Amino acid sequence: MIGGAVARNVAVRLIYDCAAIAAAVYTTLSGIIRQGEDAMTTISDVRALEVLDSRGNPTVEVDVALVDGTIGRVLVPSGASTGSFEALELRDGDAARYRGRGVLTALANVRDHIKPAIVGRDASDQRALDSALIELDGTPLKTRLGANAILGASMAAARATAQSAGKPLYEHIRQAHSGGGDTPEGLTLPAPMFNIVNGGQHAENSTDFQEFMVVPLGFDTFRDALRAGAEIYHALADGLRLRGLGTTIGDEGGFAPPLPSNRDALELVVEAIERAGYRPGEQCFIALDVAASELRAADGVGGYSLPRENANYSGPELVDVYKSLIRDYPIISIEDGLAEDDWRNWALMTQSIGGRAQIVGDDLLTTNTERIREGMRLNAANAVLIKLNQIGSVTETLDAIKMSQDAGWGVVVSHRSGETEDTTIADLAVGTNAGQIKSGAPARGERTAKYNRLLRIEEELGDKARFAGRSVYERLLAARQRASE
Repeated sequence: MIGGAVARNVAVRLIYDCAAIAAAVYTTLSGIIRQGEDAMTTISDVRALEVLDSRGNPTVEVDVALVDGTIGRVLVPSGASTGSFEALELRDGDAARYRGRGVLTALANVRDHIKPAIVGRDASDQRALDSALIELDGTPLKTRLGANAILGASMAAARATAQSAGKPLYEHIRQAHSGGGDTPEGLTLPAPMFNIVNGGQHAENSTDFQEFMVVPLGFDTFRDALRAGAEIYHALADGLRLRGLGTTIGDEGGFAPPLPSNRDALELVVEAIERAGYRPGEQCFIALDVAASELRAADGVGGYSLPRENANYSGPELVDVYKSLIRDYPIISIEDGLAEDDWRNWALMTQSIGGRAQIVGDDLLTTNTERIREGMRLNAANAVLIKLNQIGSVTETLDAIKMSQDAGWGVVVSHRSGETEDTTIADLAVGTNAGQIKSGAPARGERTAKYNRLLRIEEELGDKARFAGRSVYERLLAARQRASE
């Protein structure tokens, strides 16, 4: 009996010892595997190249290479109508080369400063990587290294990490945006804003307002919304030809006819929607980008000048103009309706028309969480335009989107007037469930590249994809319906 008890005790101890050894081996191997996975996304090289954007100006292309052989390549966009509070796009200023718009200085910063700082780092830790780049620059608006240099490295690291893991970029962004967890509502294809009439800084001898966009919401799929946008674009061309106005296009692919007023542009857009066989105010709506900072009057009192209409307005008077336009046309969104420093009248505009139209801050907010926070405090908008190169890193962009979404604000992921074939913003819009995207007209390769990428994402997701459509504007559409009854 005693011998049997001893044998049992020895057997139990052996079992416990074996279990402990197995657990230790498992923990060690798991650590080795994790270290190996991290090692695979270690940055081994960073390269930069001066390339051209859609306006024929130089911009920055960056490659980030990982030790597993993966290379993430991105091209950084460039804006024409830029806010004073945006991160700096670094240019050479050498008038003898590219009219002063070369980016060799930014390339040198990638080579001499950014590369030594991030080679050997884990590209998959986006926040740590971006924090290191921000600290390396050390200035509020990235004026030392240039936002175009920093953003190139940040975006390329994200793309390389996604490719290394065999994931589409939107899935990598989704995981970063959601903290690695699942997104209960799935992934959303954004409602597109097609810029079909270009004015302001994006075209010469056209309208005072910068963009007139058609927004197809009454559809079940992104594919159908894109088709509607393209058909309306061509219907608009037909209408312009009938009027003998010609079909010259602006920077973002929209037509740039010489029109006497902004109302004339709105009439053309409504007519094009109907000519294409769609219903304005039911299936398709209109969004404006006024770019009002460009309309500031030189009167020293903060007024606004619309030279083509030979009109001058105070801030409150311009808000009254928007009230009238919203009453007469199916306008669902107004971007930069006032200047970037006109906080008081932004609050007035949001109070006056924010219940019937989305009030989008671009130059006002510049994808910057500090300015977004101030906008929320003052109730100066109810939506934010998101541009990666306004703030200069992927992490800061995701932070701006999350802050806005948490507050119930609308989010519009946006291109720039100087674009490339890079399609990062399409994945960004899907991965963050932004719900809205503007990437210019459904024409010109640098614009359609984004829309075509969204078509492919919709195809990949299959039944898991849903189109944002009217849901993004549900509250506003209900208010418009009540106002019309």
